[in-house]
Amino acid sequence: MPYRFSPTSRRRVLAAAIAMAVASGAGAADFTMRISHQFPPTHHTALNLEQFAKEVKEMTKGRVEVQNFGAAQLFKPNQNHPAVASGKIEAAAILSFQWGGTIPEMSVTIIPYLMTSVAKQKAFIKSDAAKLLDAKMAAKGVTNIAWMVDTNDGIFTSNGKALTQPSDFAGMKIRGLNKLFDEGLVAMGASPSAMPGSEVYQALQTGVIDAGFTGVEAANSRKFYEVQKFGVASNIILAFDNLVVNPAWWKGLPADVRGAIQAAADKAVARSIRKSDGIPPENIQVLNDKGMKAVALTKAQEKVMADAMQPAVKKEFLRETAPDGVKLLEALDKL
Repeated sequence: MPYRFSPTSRRRVLAAAIAMAVASGAGAADFTMRISHQFPPTHHTALNLEQFAKEVKEMTKGRVEVQNFGAAQLFKPNQNHPAVASGKIEAAAILSFQWGGTIPEMSVTIIPYLMTSVAKQKAFIKSDAAKLLDAKMAAKGVTNIAWMVDTNDGIFTSNGKALTQPSDFAGMKIRGLNKLFDEGLVAMGASPSAMPGSEVYQALQTGVIDAGFTGVEAANSRKFYEVQKFGVASNIILAFDNLVVNPAWWKGLPADVRGAIQAAADKAVARSIRKSDGIPPENIQVLNDKGMKAVALTKAQEKVMADAMQPAVKKEFLRETAPDGVKLLEALDKL
C-alpha cells in the first residue's frame, strides 16, 4: 500500500520535488509539466504516462520535462481536479467516473455493458459525446487533452464463491465505483462501498468488504490474488483516465510546444485502446498463474448480468443528468 501523506507532508513533498527539479538542472527545459495520478508504478496507465513523458521530451526537443507523481503521493484522487484547476500543479490523470457529483455525466461510459467494444471506444474519442463532456470539464476549470482507456473490462473478486450470476451478489459487501454504478450492484442485492483502487486491497485483507471490483490488469498490478480466491471478468464497463491540464498554463505554452504535447497525448490514447474485443486470455492466465481461480463470462452470462444491472443504472443516470444525459445516450447509440 502507498504511504499515506498528511496534507502538510504532501505540501512538503511537492515543494521538495520542485526544489529538486531546479537543483538537478531541470531548468534546462523551458517548461515543466507535473502530472499527479493515483496509479501504482506497474499499472498500465502509469506505464503509459511514463512513455508519454519520454515522447514529450523527444517531440519538444527537450523543451518540456514531464514529471509523473503516481500512487497518490502528492494529491489524493479527489484532490487532483482542484489542484489542477487552481494551478497548484500543471496536470493530472483522473478516472472518468471519479468526477462523481461534480460532473455526473462523466459516468455514462460505466453504465454496465453499454459501451465496451473497441469500435465504440475509437469512435467515441472525437465524437459529439466526448466534446460535450470536454465542455463539462472546461466549465469546472480544467482542459482535457486525452481520453486514455483505463479499462474496458472489470473483474469481480471474492473468496467464498465465484460471482458468476446476479444471485451470487446477494448480501455481499463489495467495492463500488460511484453512486451511479453502485445502483446496479444494489439491484443484485449487494451492499457496495465506493472507494479508490488504492484502498481496496487493505479493505479486502481486513474484511471491511467481502468482494472487490477493478480492471483485470489492475487486479494483477494491485495484487488482489493475494487476498481473493476467485475472479470473474467481463466486458462490463468502459473507464477512461482523463489527462487534464491547467487552462492558463496550457494557453501560455507556445503553439508548437502545445501541439507537440497534444500529439504525444494522442499517441498515449492510441496505445490505451485494445486491438480486439473480449478479455485477453493472457490477462486471465496471469491471475491463475498467481493462484486466483479466474474466468471470463460468456456472452450469454454477460447478457444476464446486463439485464440485472443496466435498467437501474440507466434510470439513476437519467435522473441525475437530465437533459444532457439523454443527449449523451443518444450520441452513444449512434457510435
